[in-house]
Amino acid sequence: MFKKFFQRAPELKSAREIGLMREAGKVVSEALNLCREKCRPGVRTIEINQAVEALFNRYGAISLFKGYAGPKVPFPAVTCISVNEQVVHGIPGNREIRDGDLVKIDTACKLNGWCADAAITVQVGAVRPERRRLVEVGWQVLQIAIDELPKRRWWSEIASRMQRFAESAGFSVVDAYVGHGIGRIMHESPQVPNYVGRDTKKFDFRLEPGLVLAVEPMVNMGKADTRVLGDHWTVITKDGLPSVHVEHTLALTPNGVEIITRDEAMAPPVSATPAPALPA
Repeated sequence: MFKKFFQRAPELKSAREIGLMREAGKVVSEALNLCREKCRPGVRTIEINQAVEALFNRYGAISLFKGYAGPKVPFPAVTCISVNEQVVHGIPGNREIRDGDLVKIDTACKLNGWCADAAITVQVGAVRPERRRLVEVGWQVLQIAIDELPKRRWWSEIASRMQRFAESAGFSVVDAYVGHGIGRIMHESPQVPNYVGRDTKKFDFRLEPGLVLAVEPMVNMGKADTRVLGDHWTVITKDGLPSVHVEHTLALTPNGVEIITRDEAMAPPVSATPAPALPA
């Protein structure tokens, strides 16, 4: 989401409410699996969006993206589909997917009053090794959040580790967009950055059972700088180098972390050359 820090207490969820969010998460996971299957050379991004919209309609799920108010115009689709140098918020259209593309697909829905949000990066066909490496590191950065949530007291401790890991691999973390709390609406308090800066320290939040967060690192091959295209939505890297975006909705419970949008097909790829380890 757009970075707009504000200070409100996170809205903690009960076990029952997390269970209801899990049902929305299943629909989001199924939608992203469908996207993965359809993401082939020659397929237009609008065709993928149409398939997700049909799936949401079949379940009676409400898209959280379509009609979402923006700075100038509402978002027109149920998915954000961003290709290569496009970071987030890409509008599906007649663009055809090509061999070697990195396709970021983000979607969210509300089912029976509760929300879930997730994103994947799909590697299409013969992807160059440096791009494959970028995708692997993006998933590893998200995995740091999953692993560390039960162990740390403050979110900034995790965000720092996420940023250091990406940068130690030679990449950069986008700081213009952040994750968010989620529940009855898509964007709840708190804001969930993937890096640490002056604002993140100021608006840090304590980690406690009942937190449900949409954690969504965006990792760039080059610099972190971005700009928005003339459609008022699509965010691209300023240097034109590719970017990766992955996301899960995560619930912190007394028993650890539950991945609300879990699906085996969305598991991080195995790397033959792991990113460097960081000190505890």
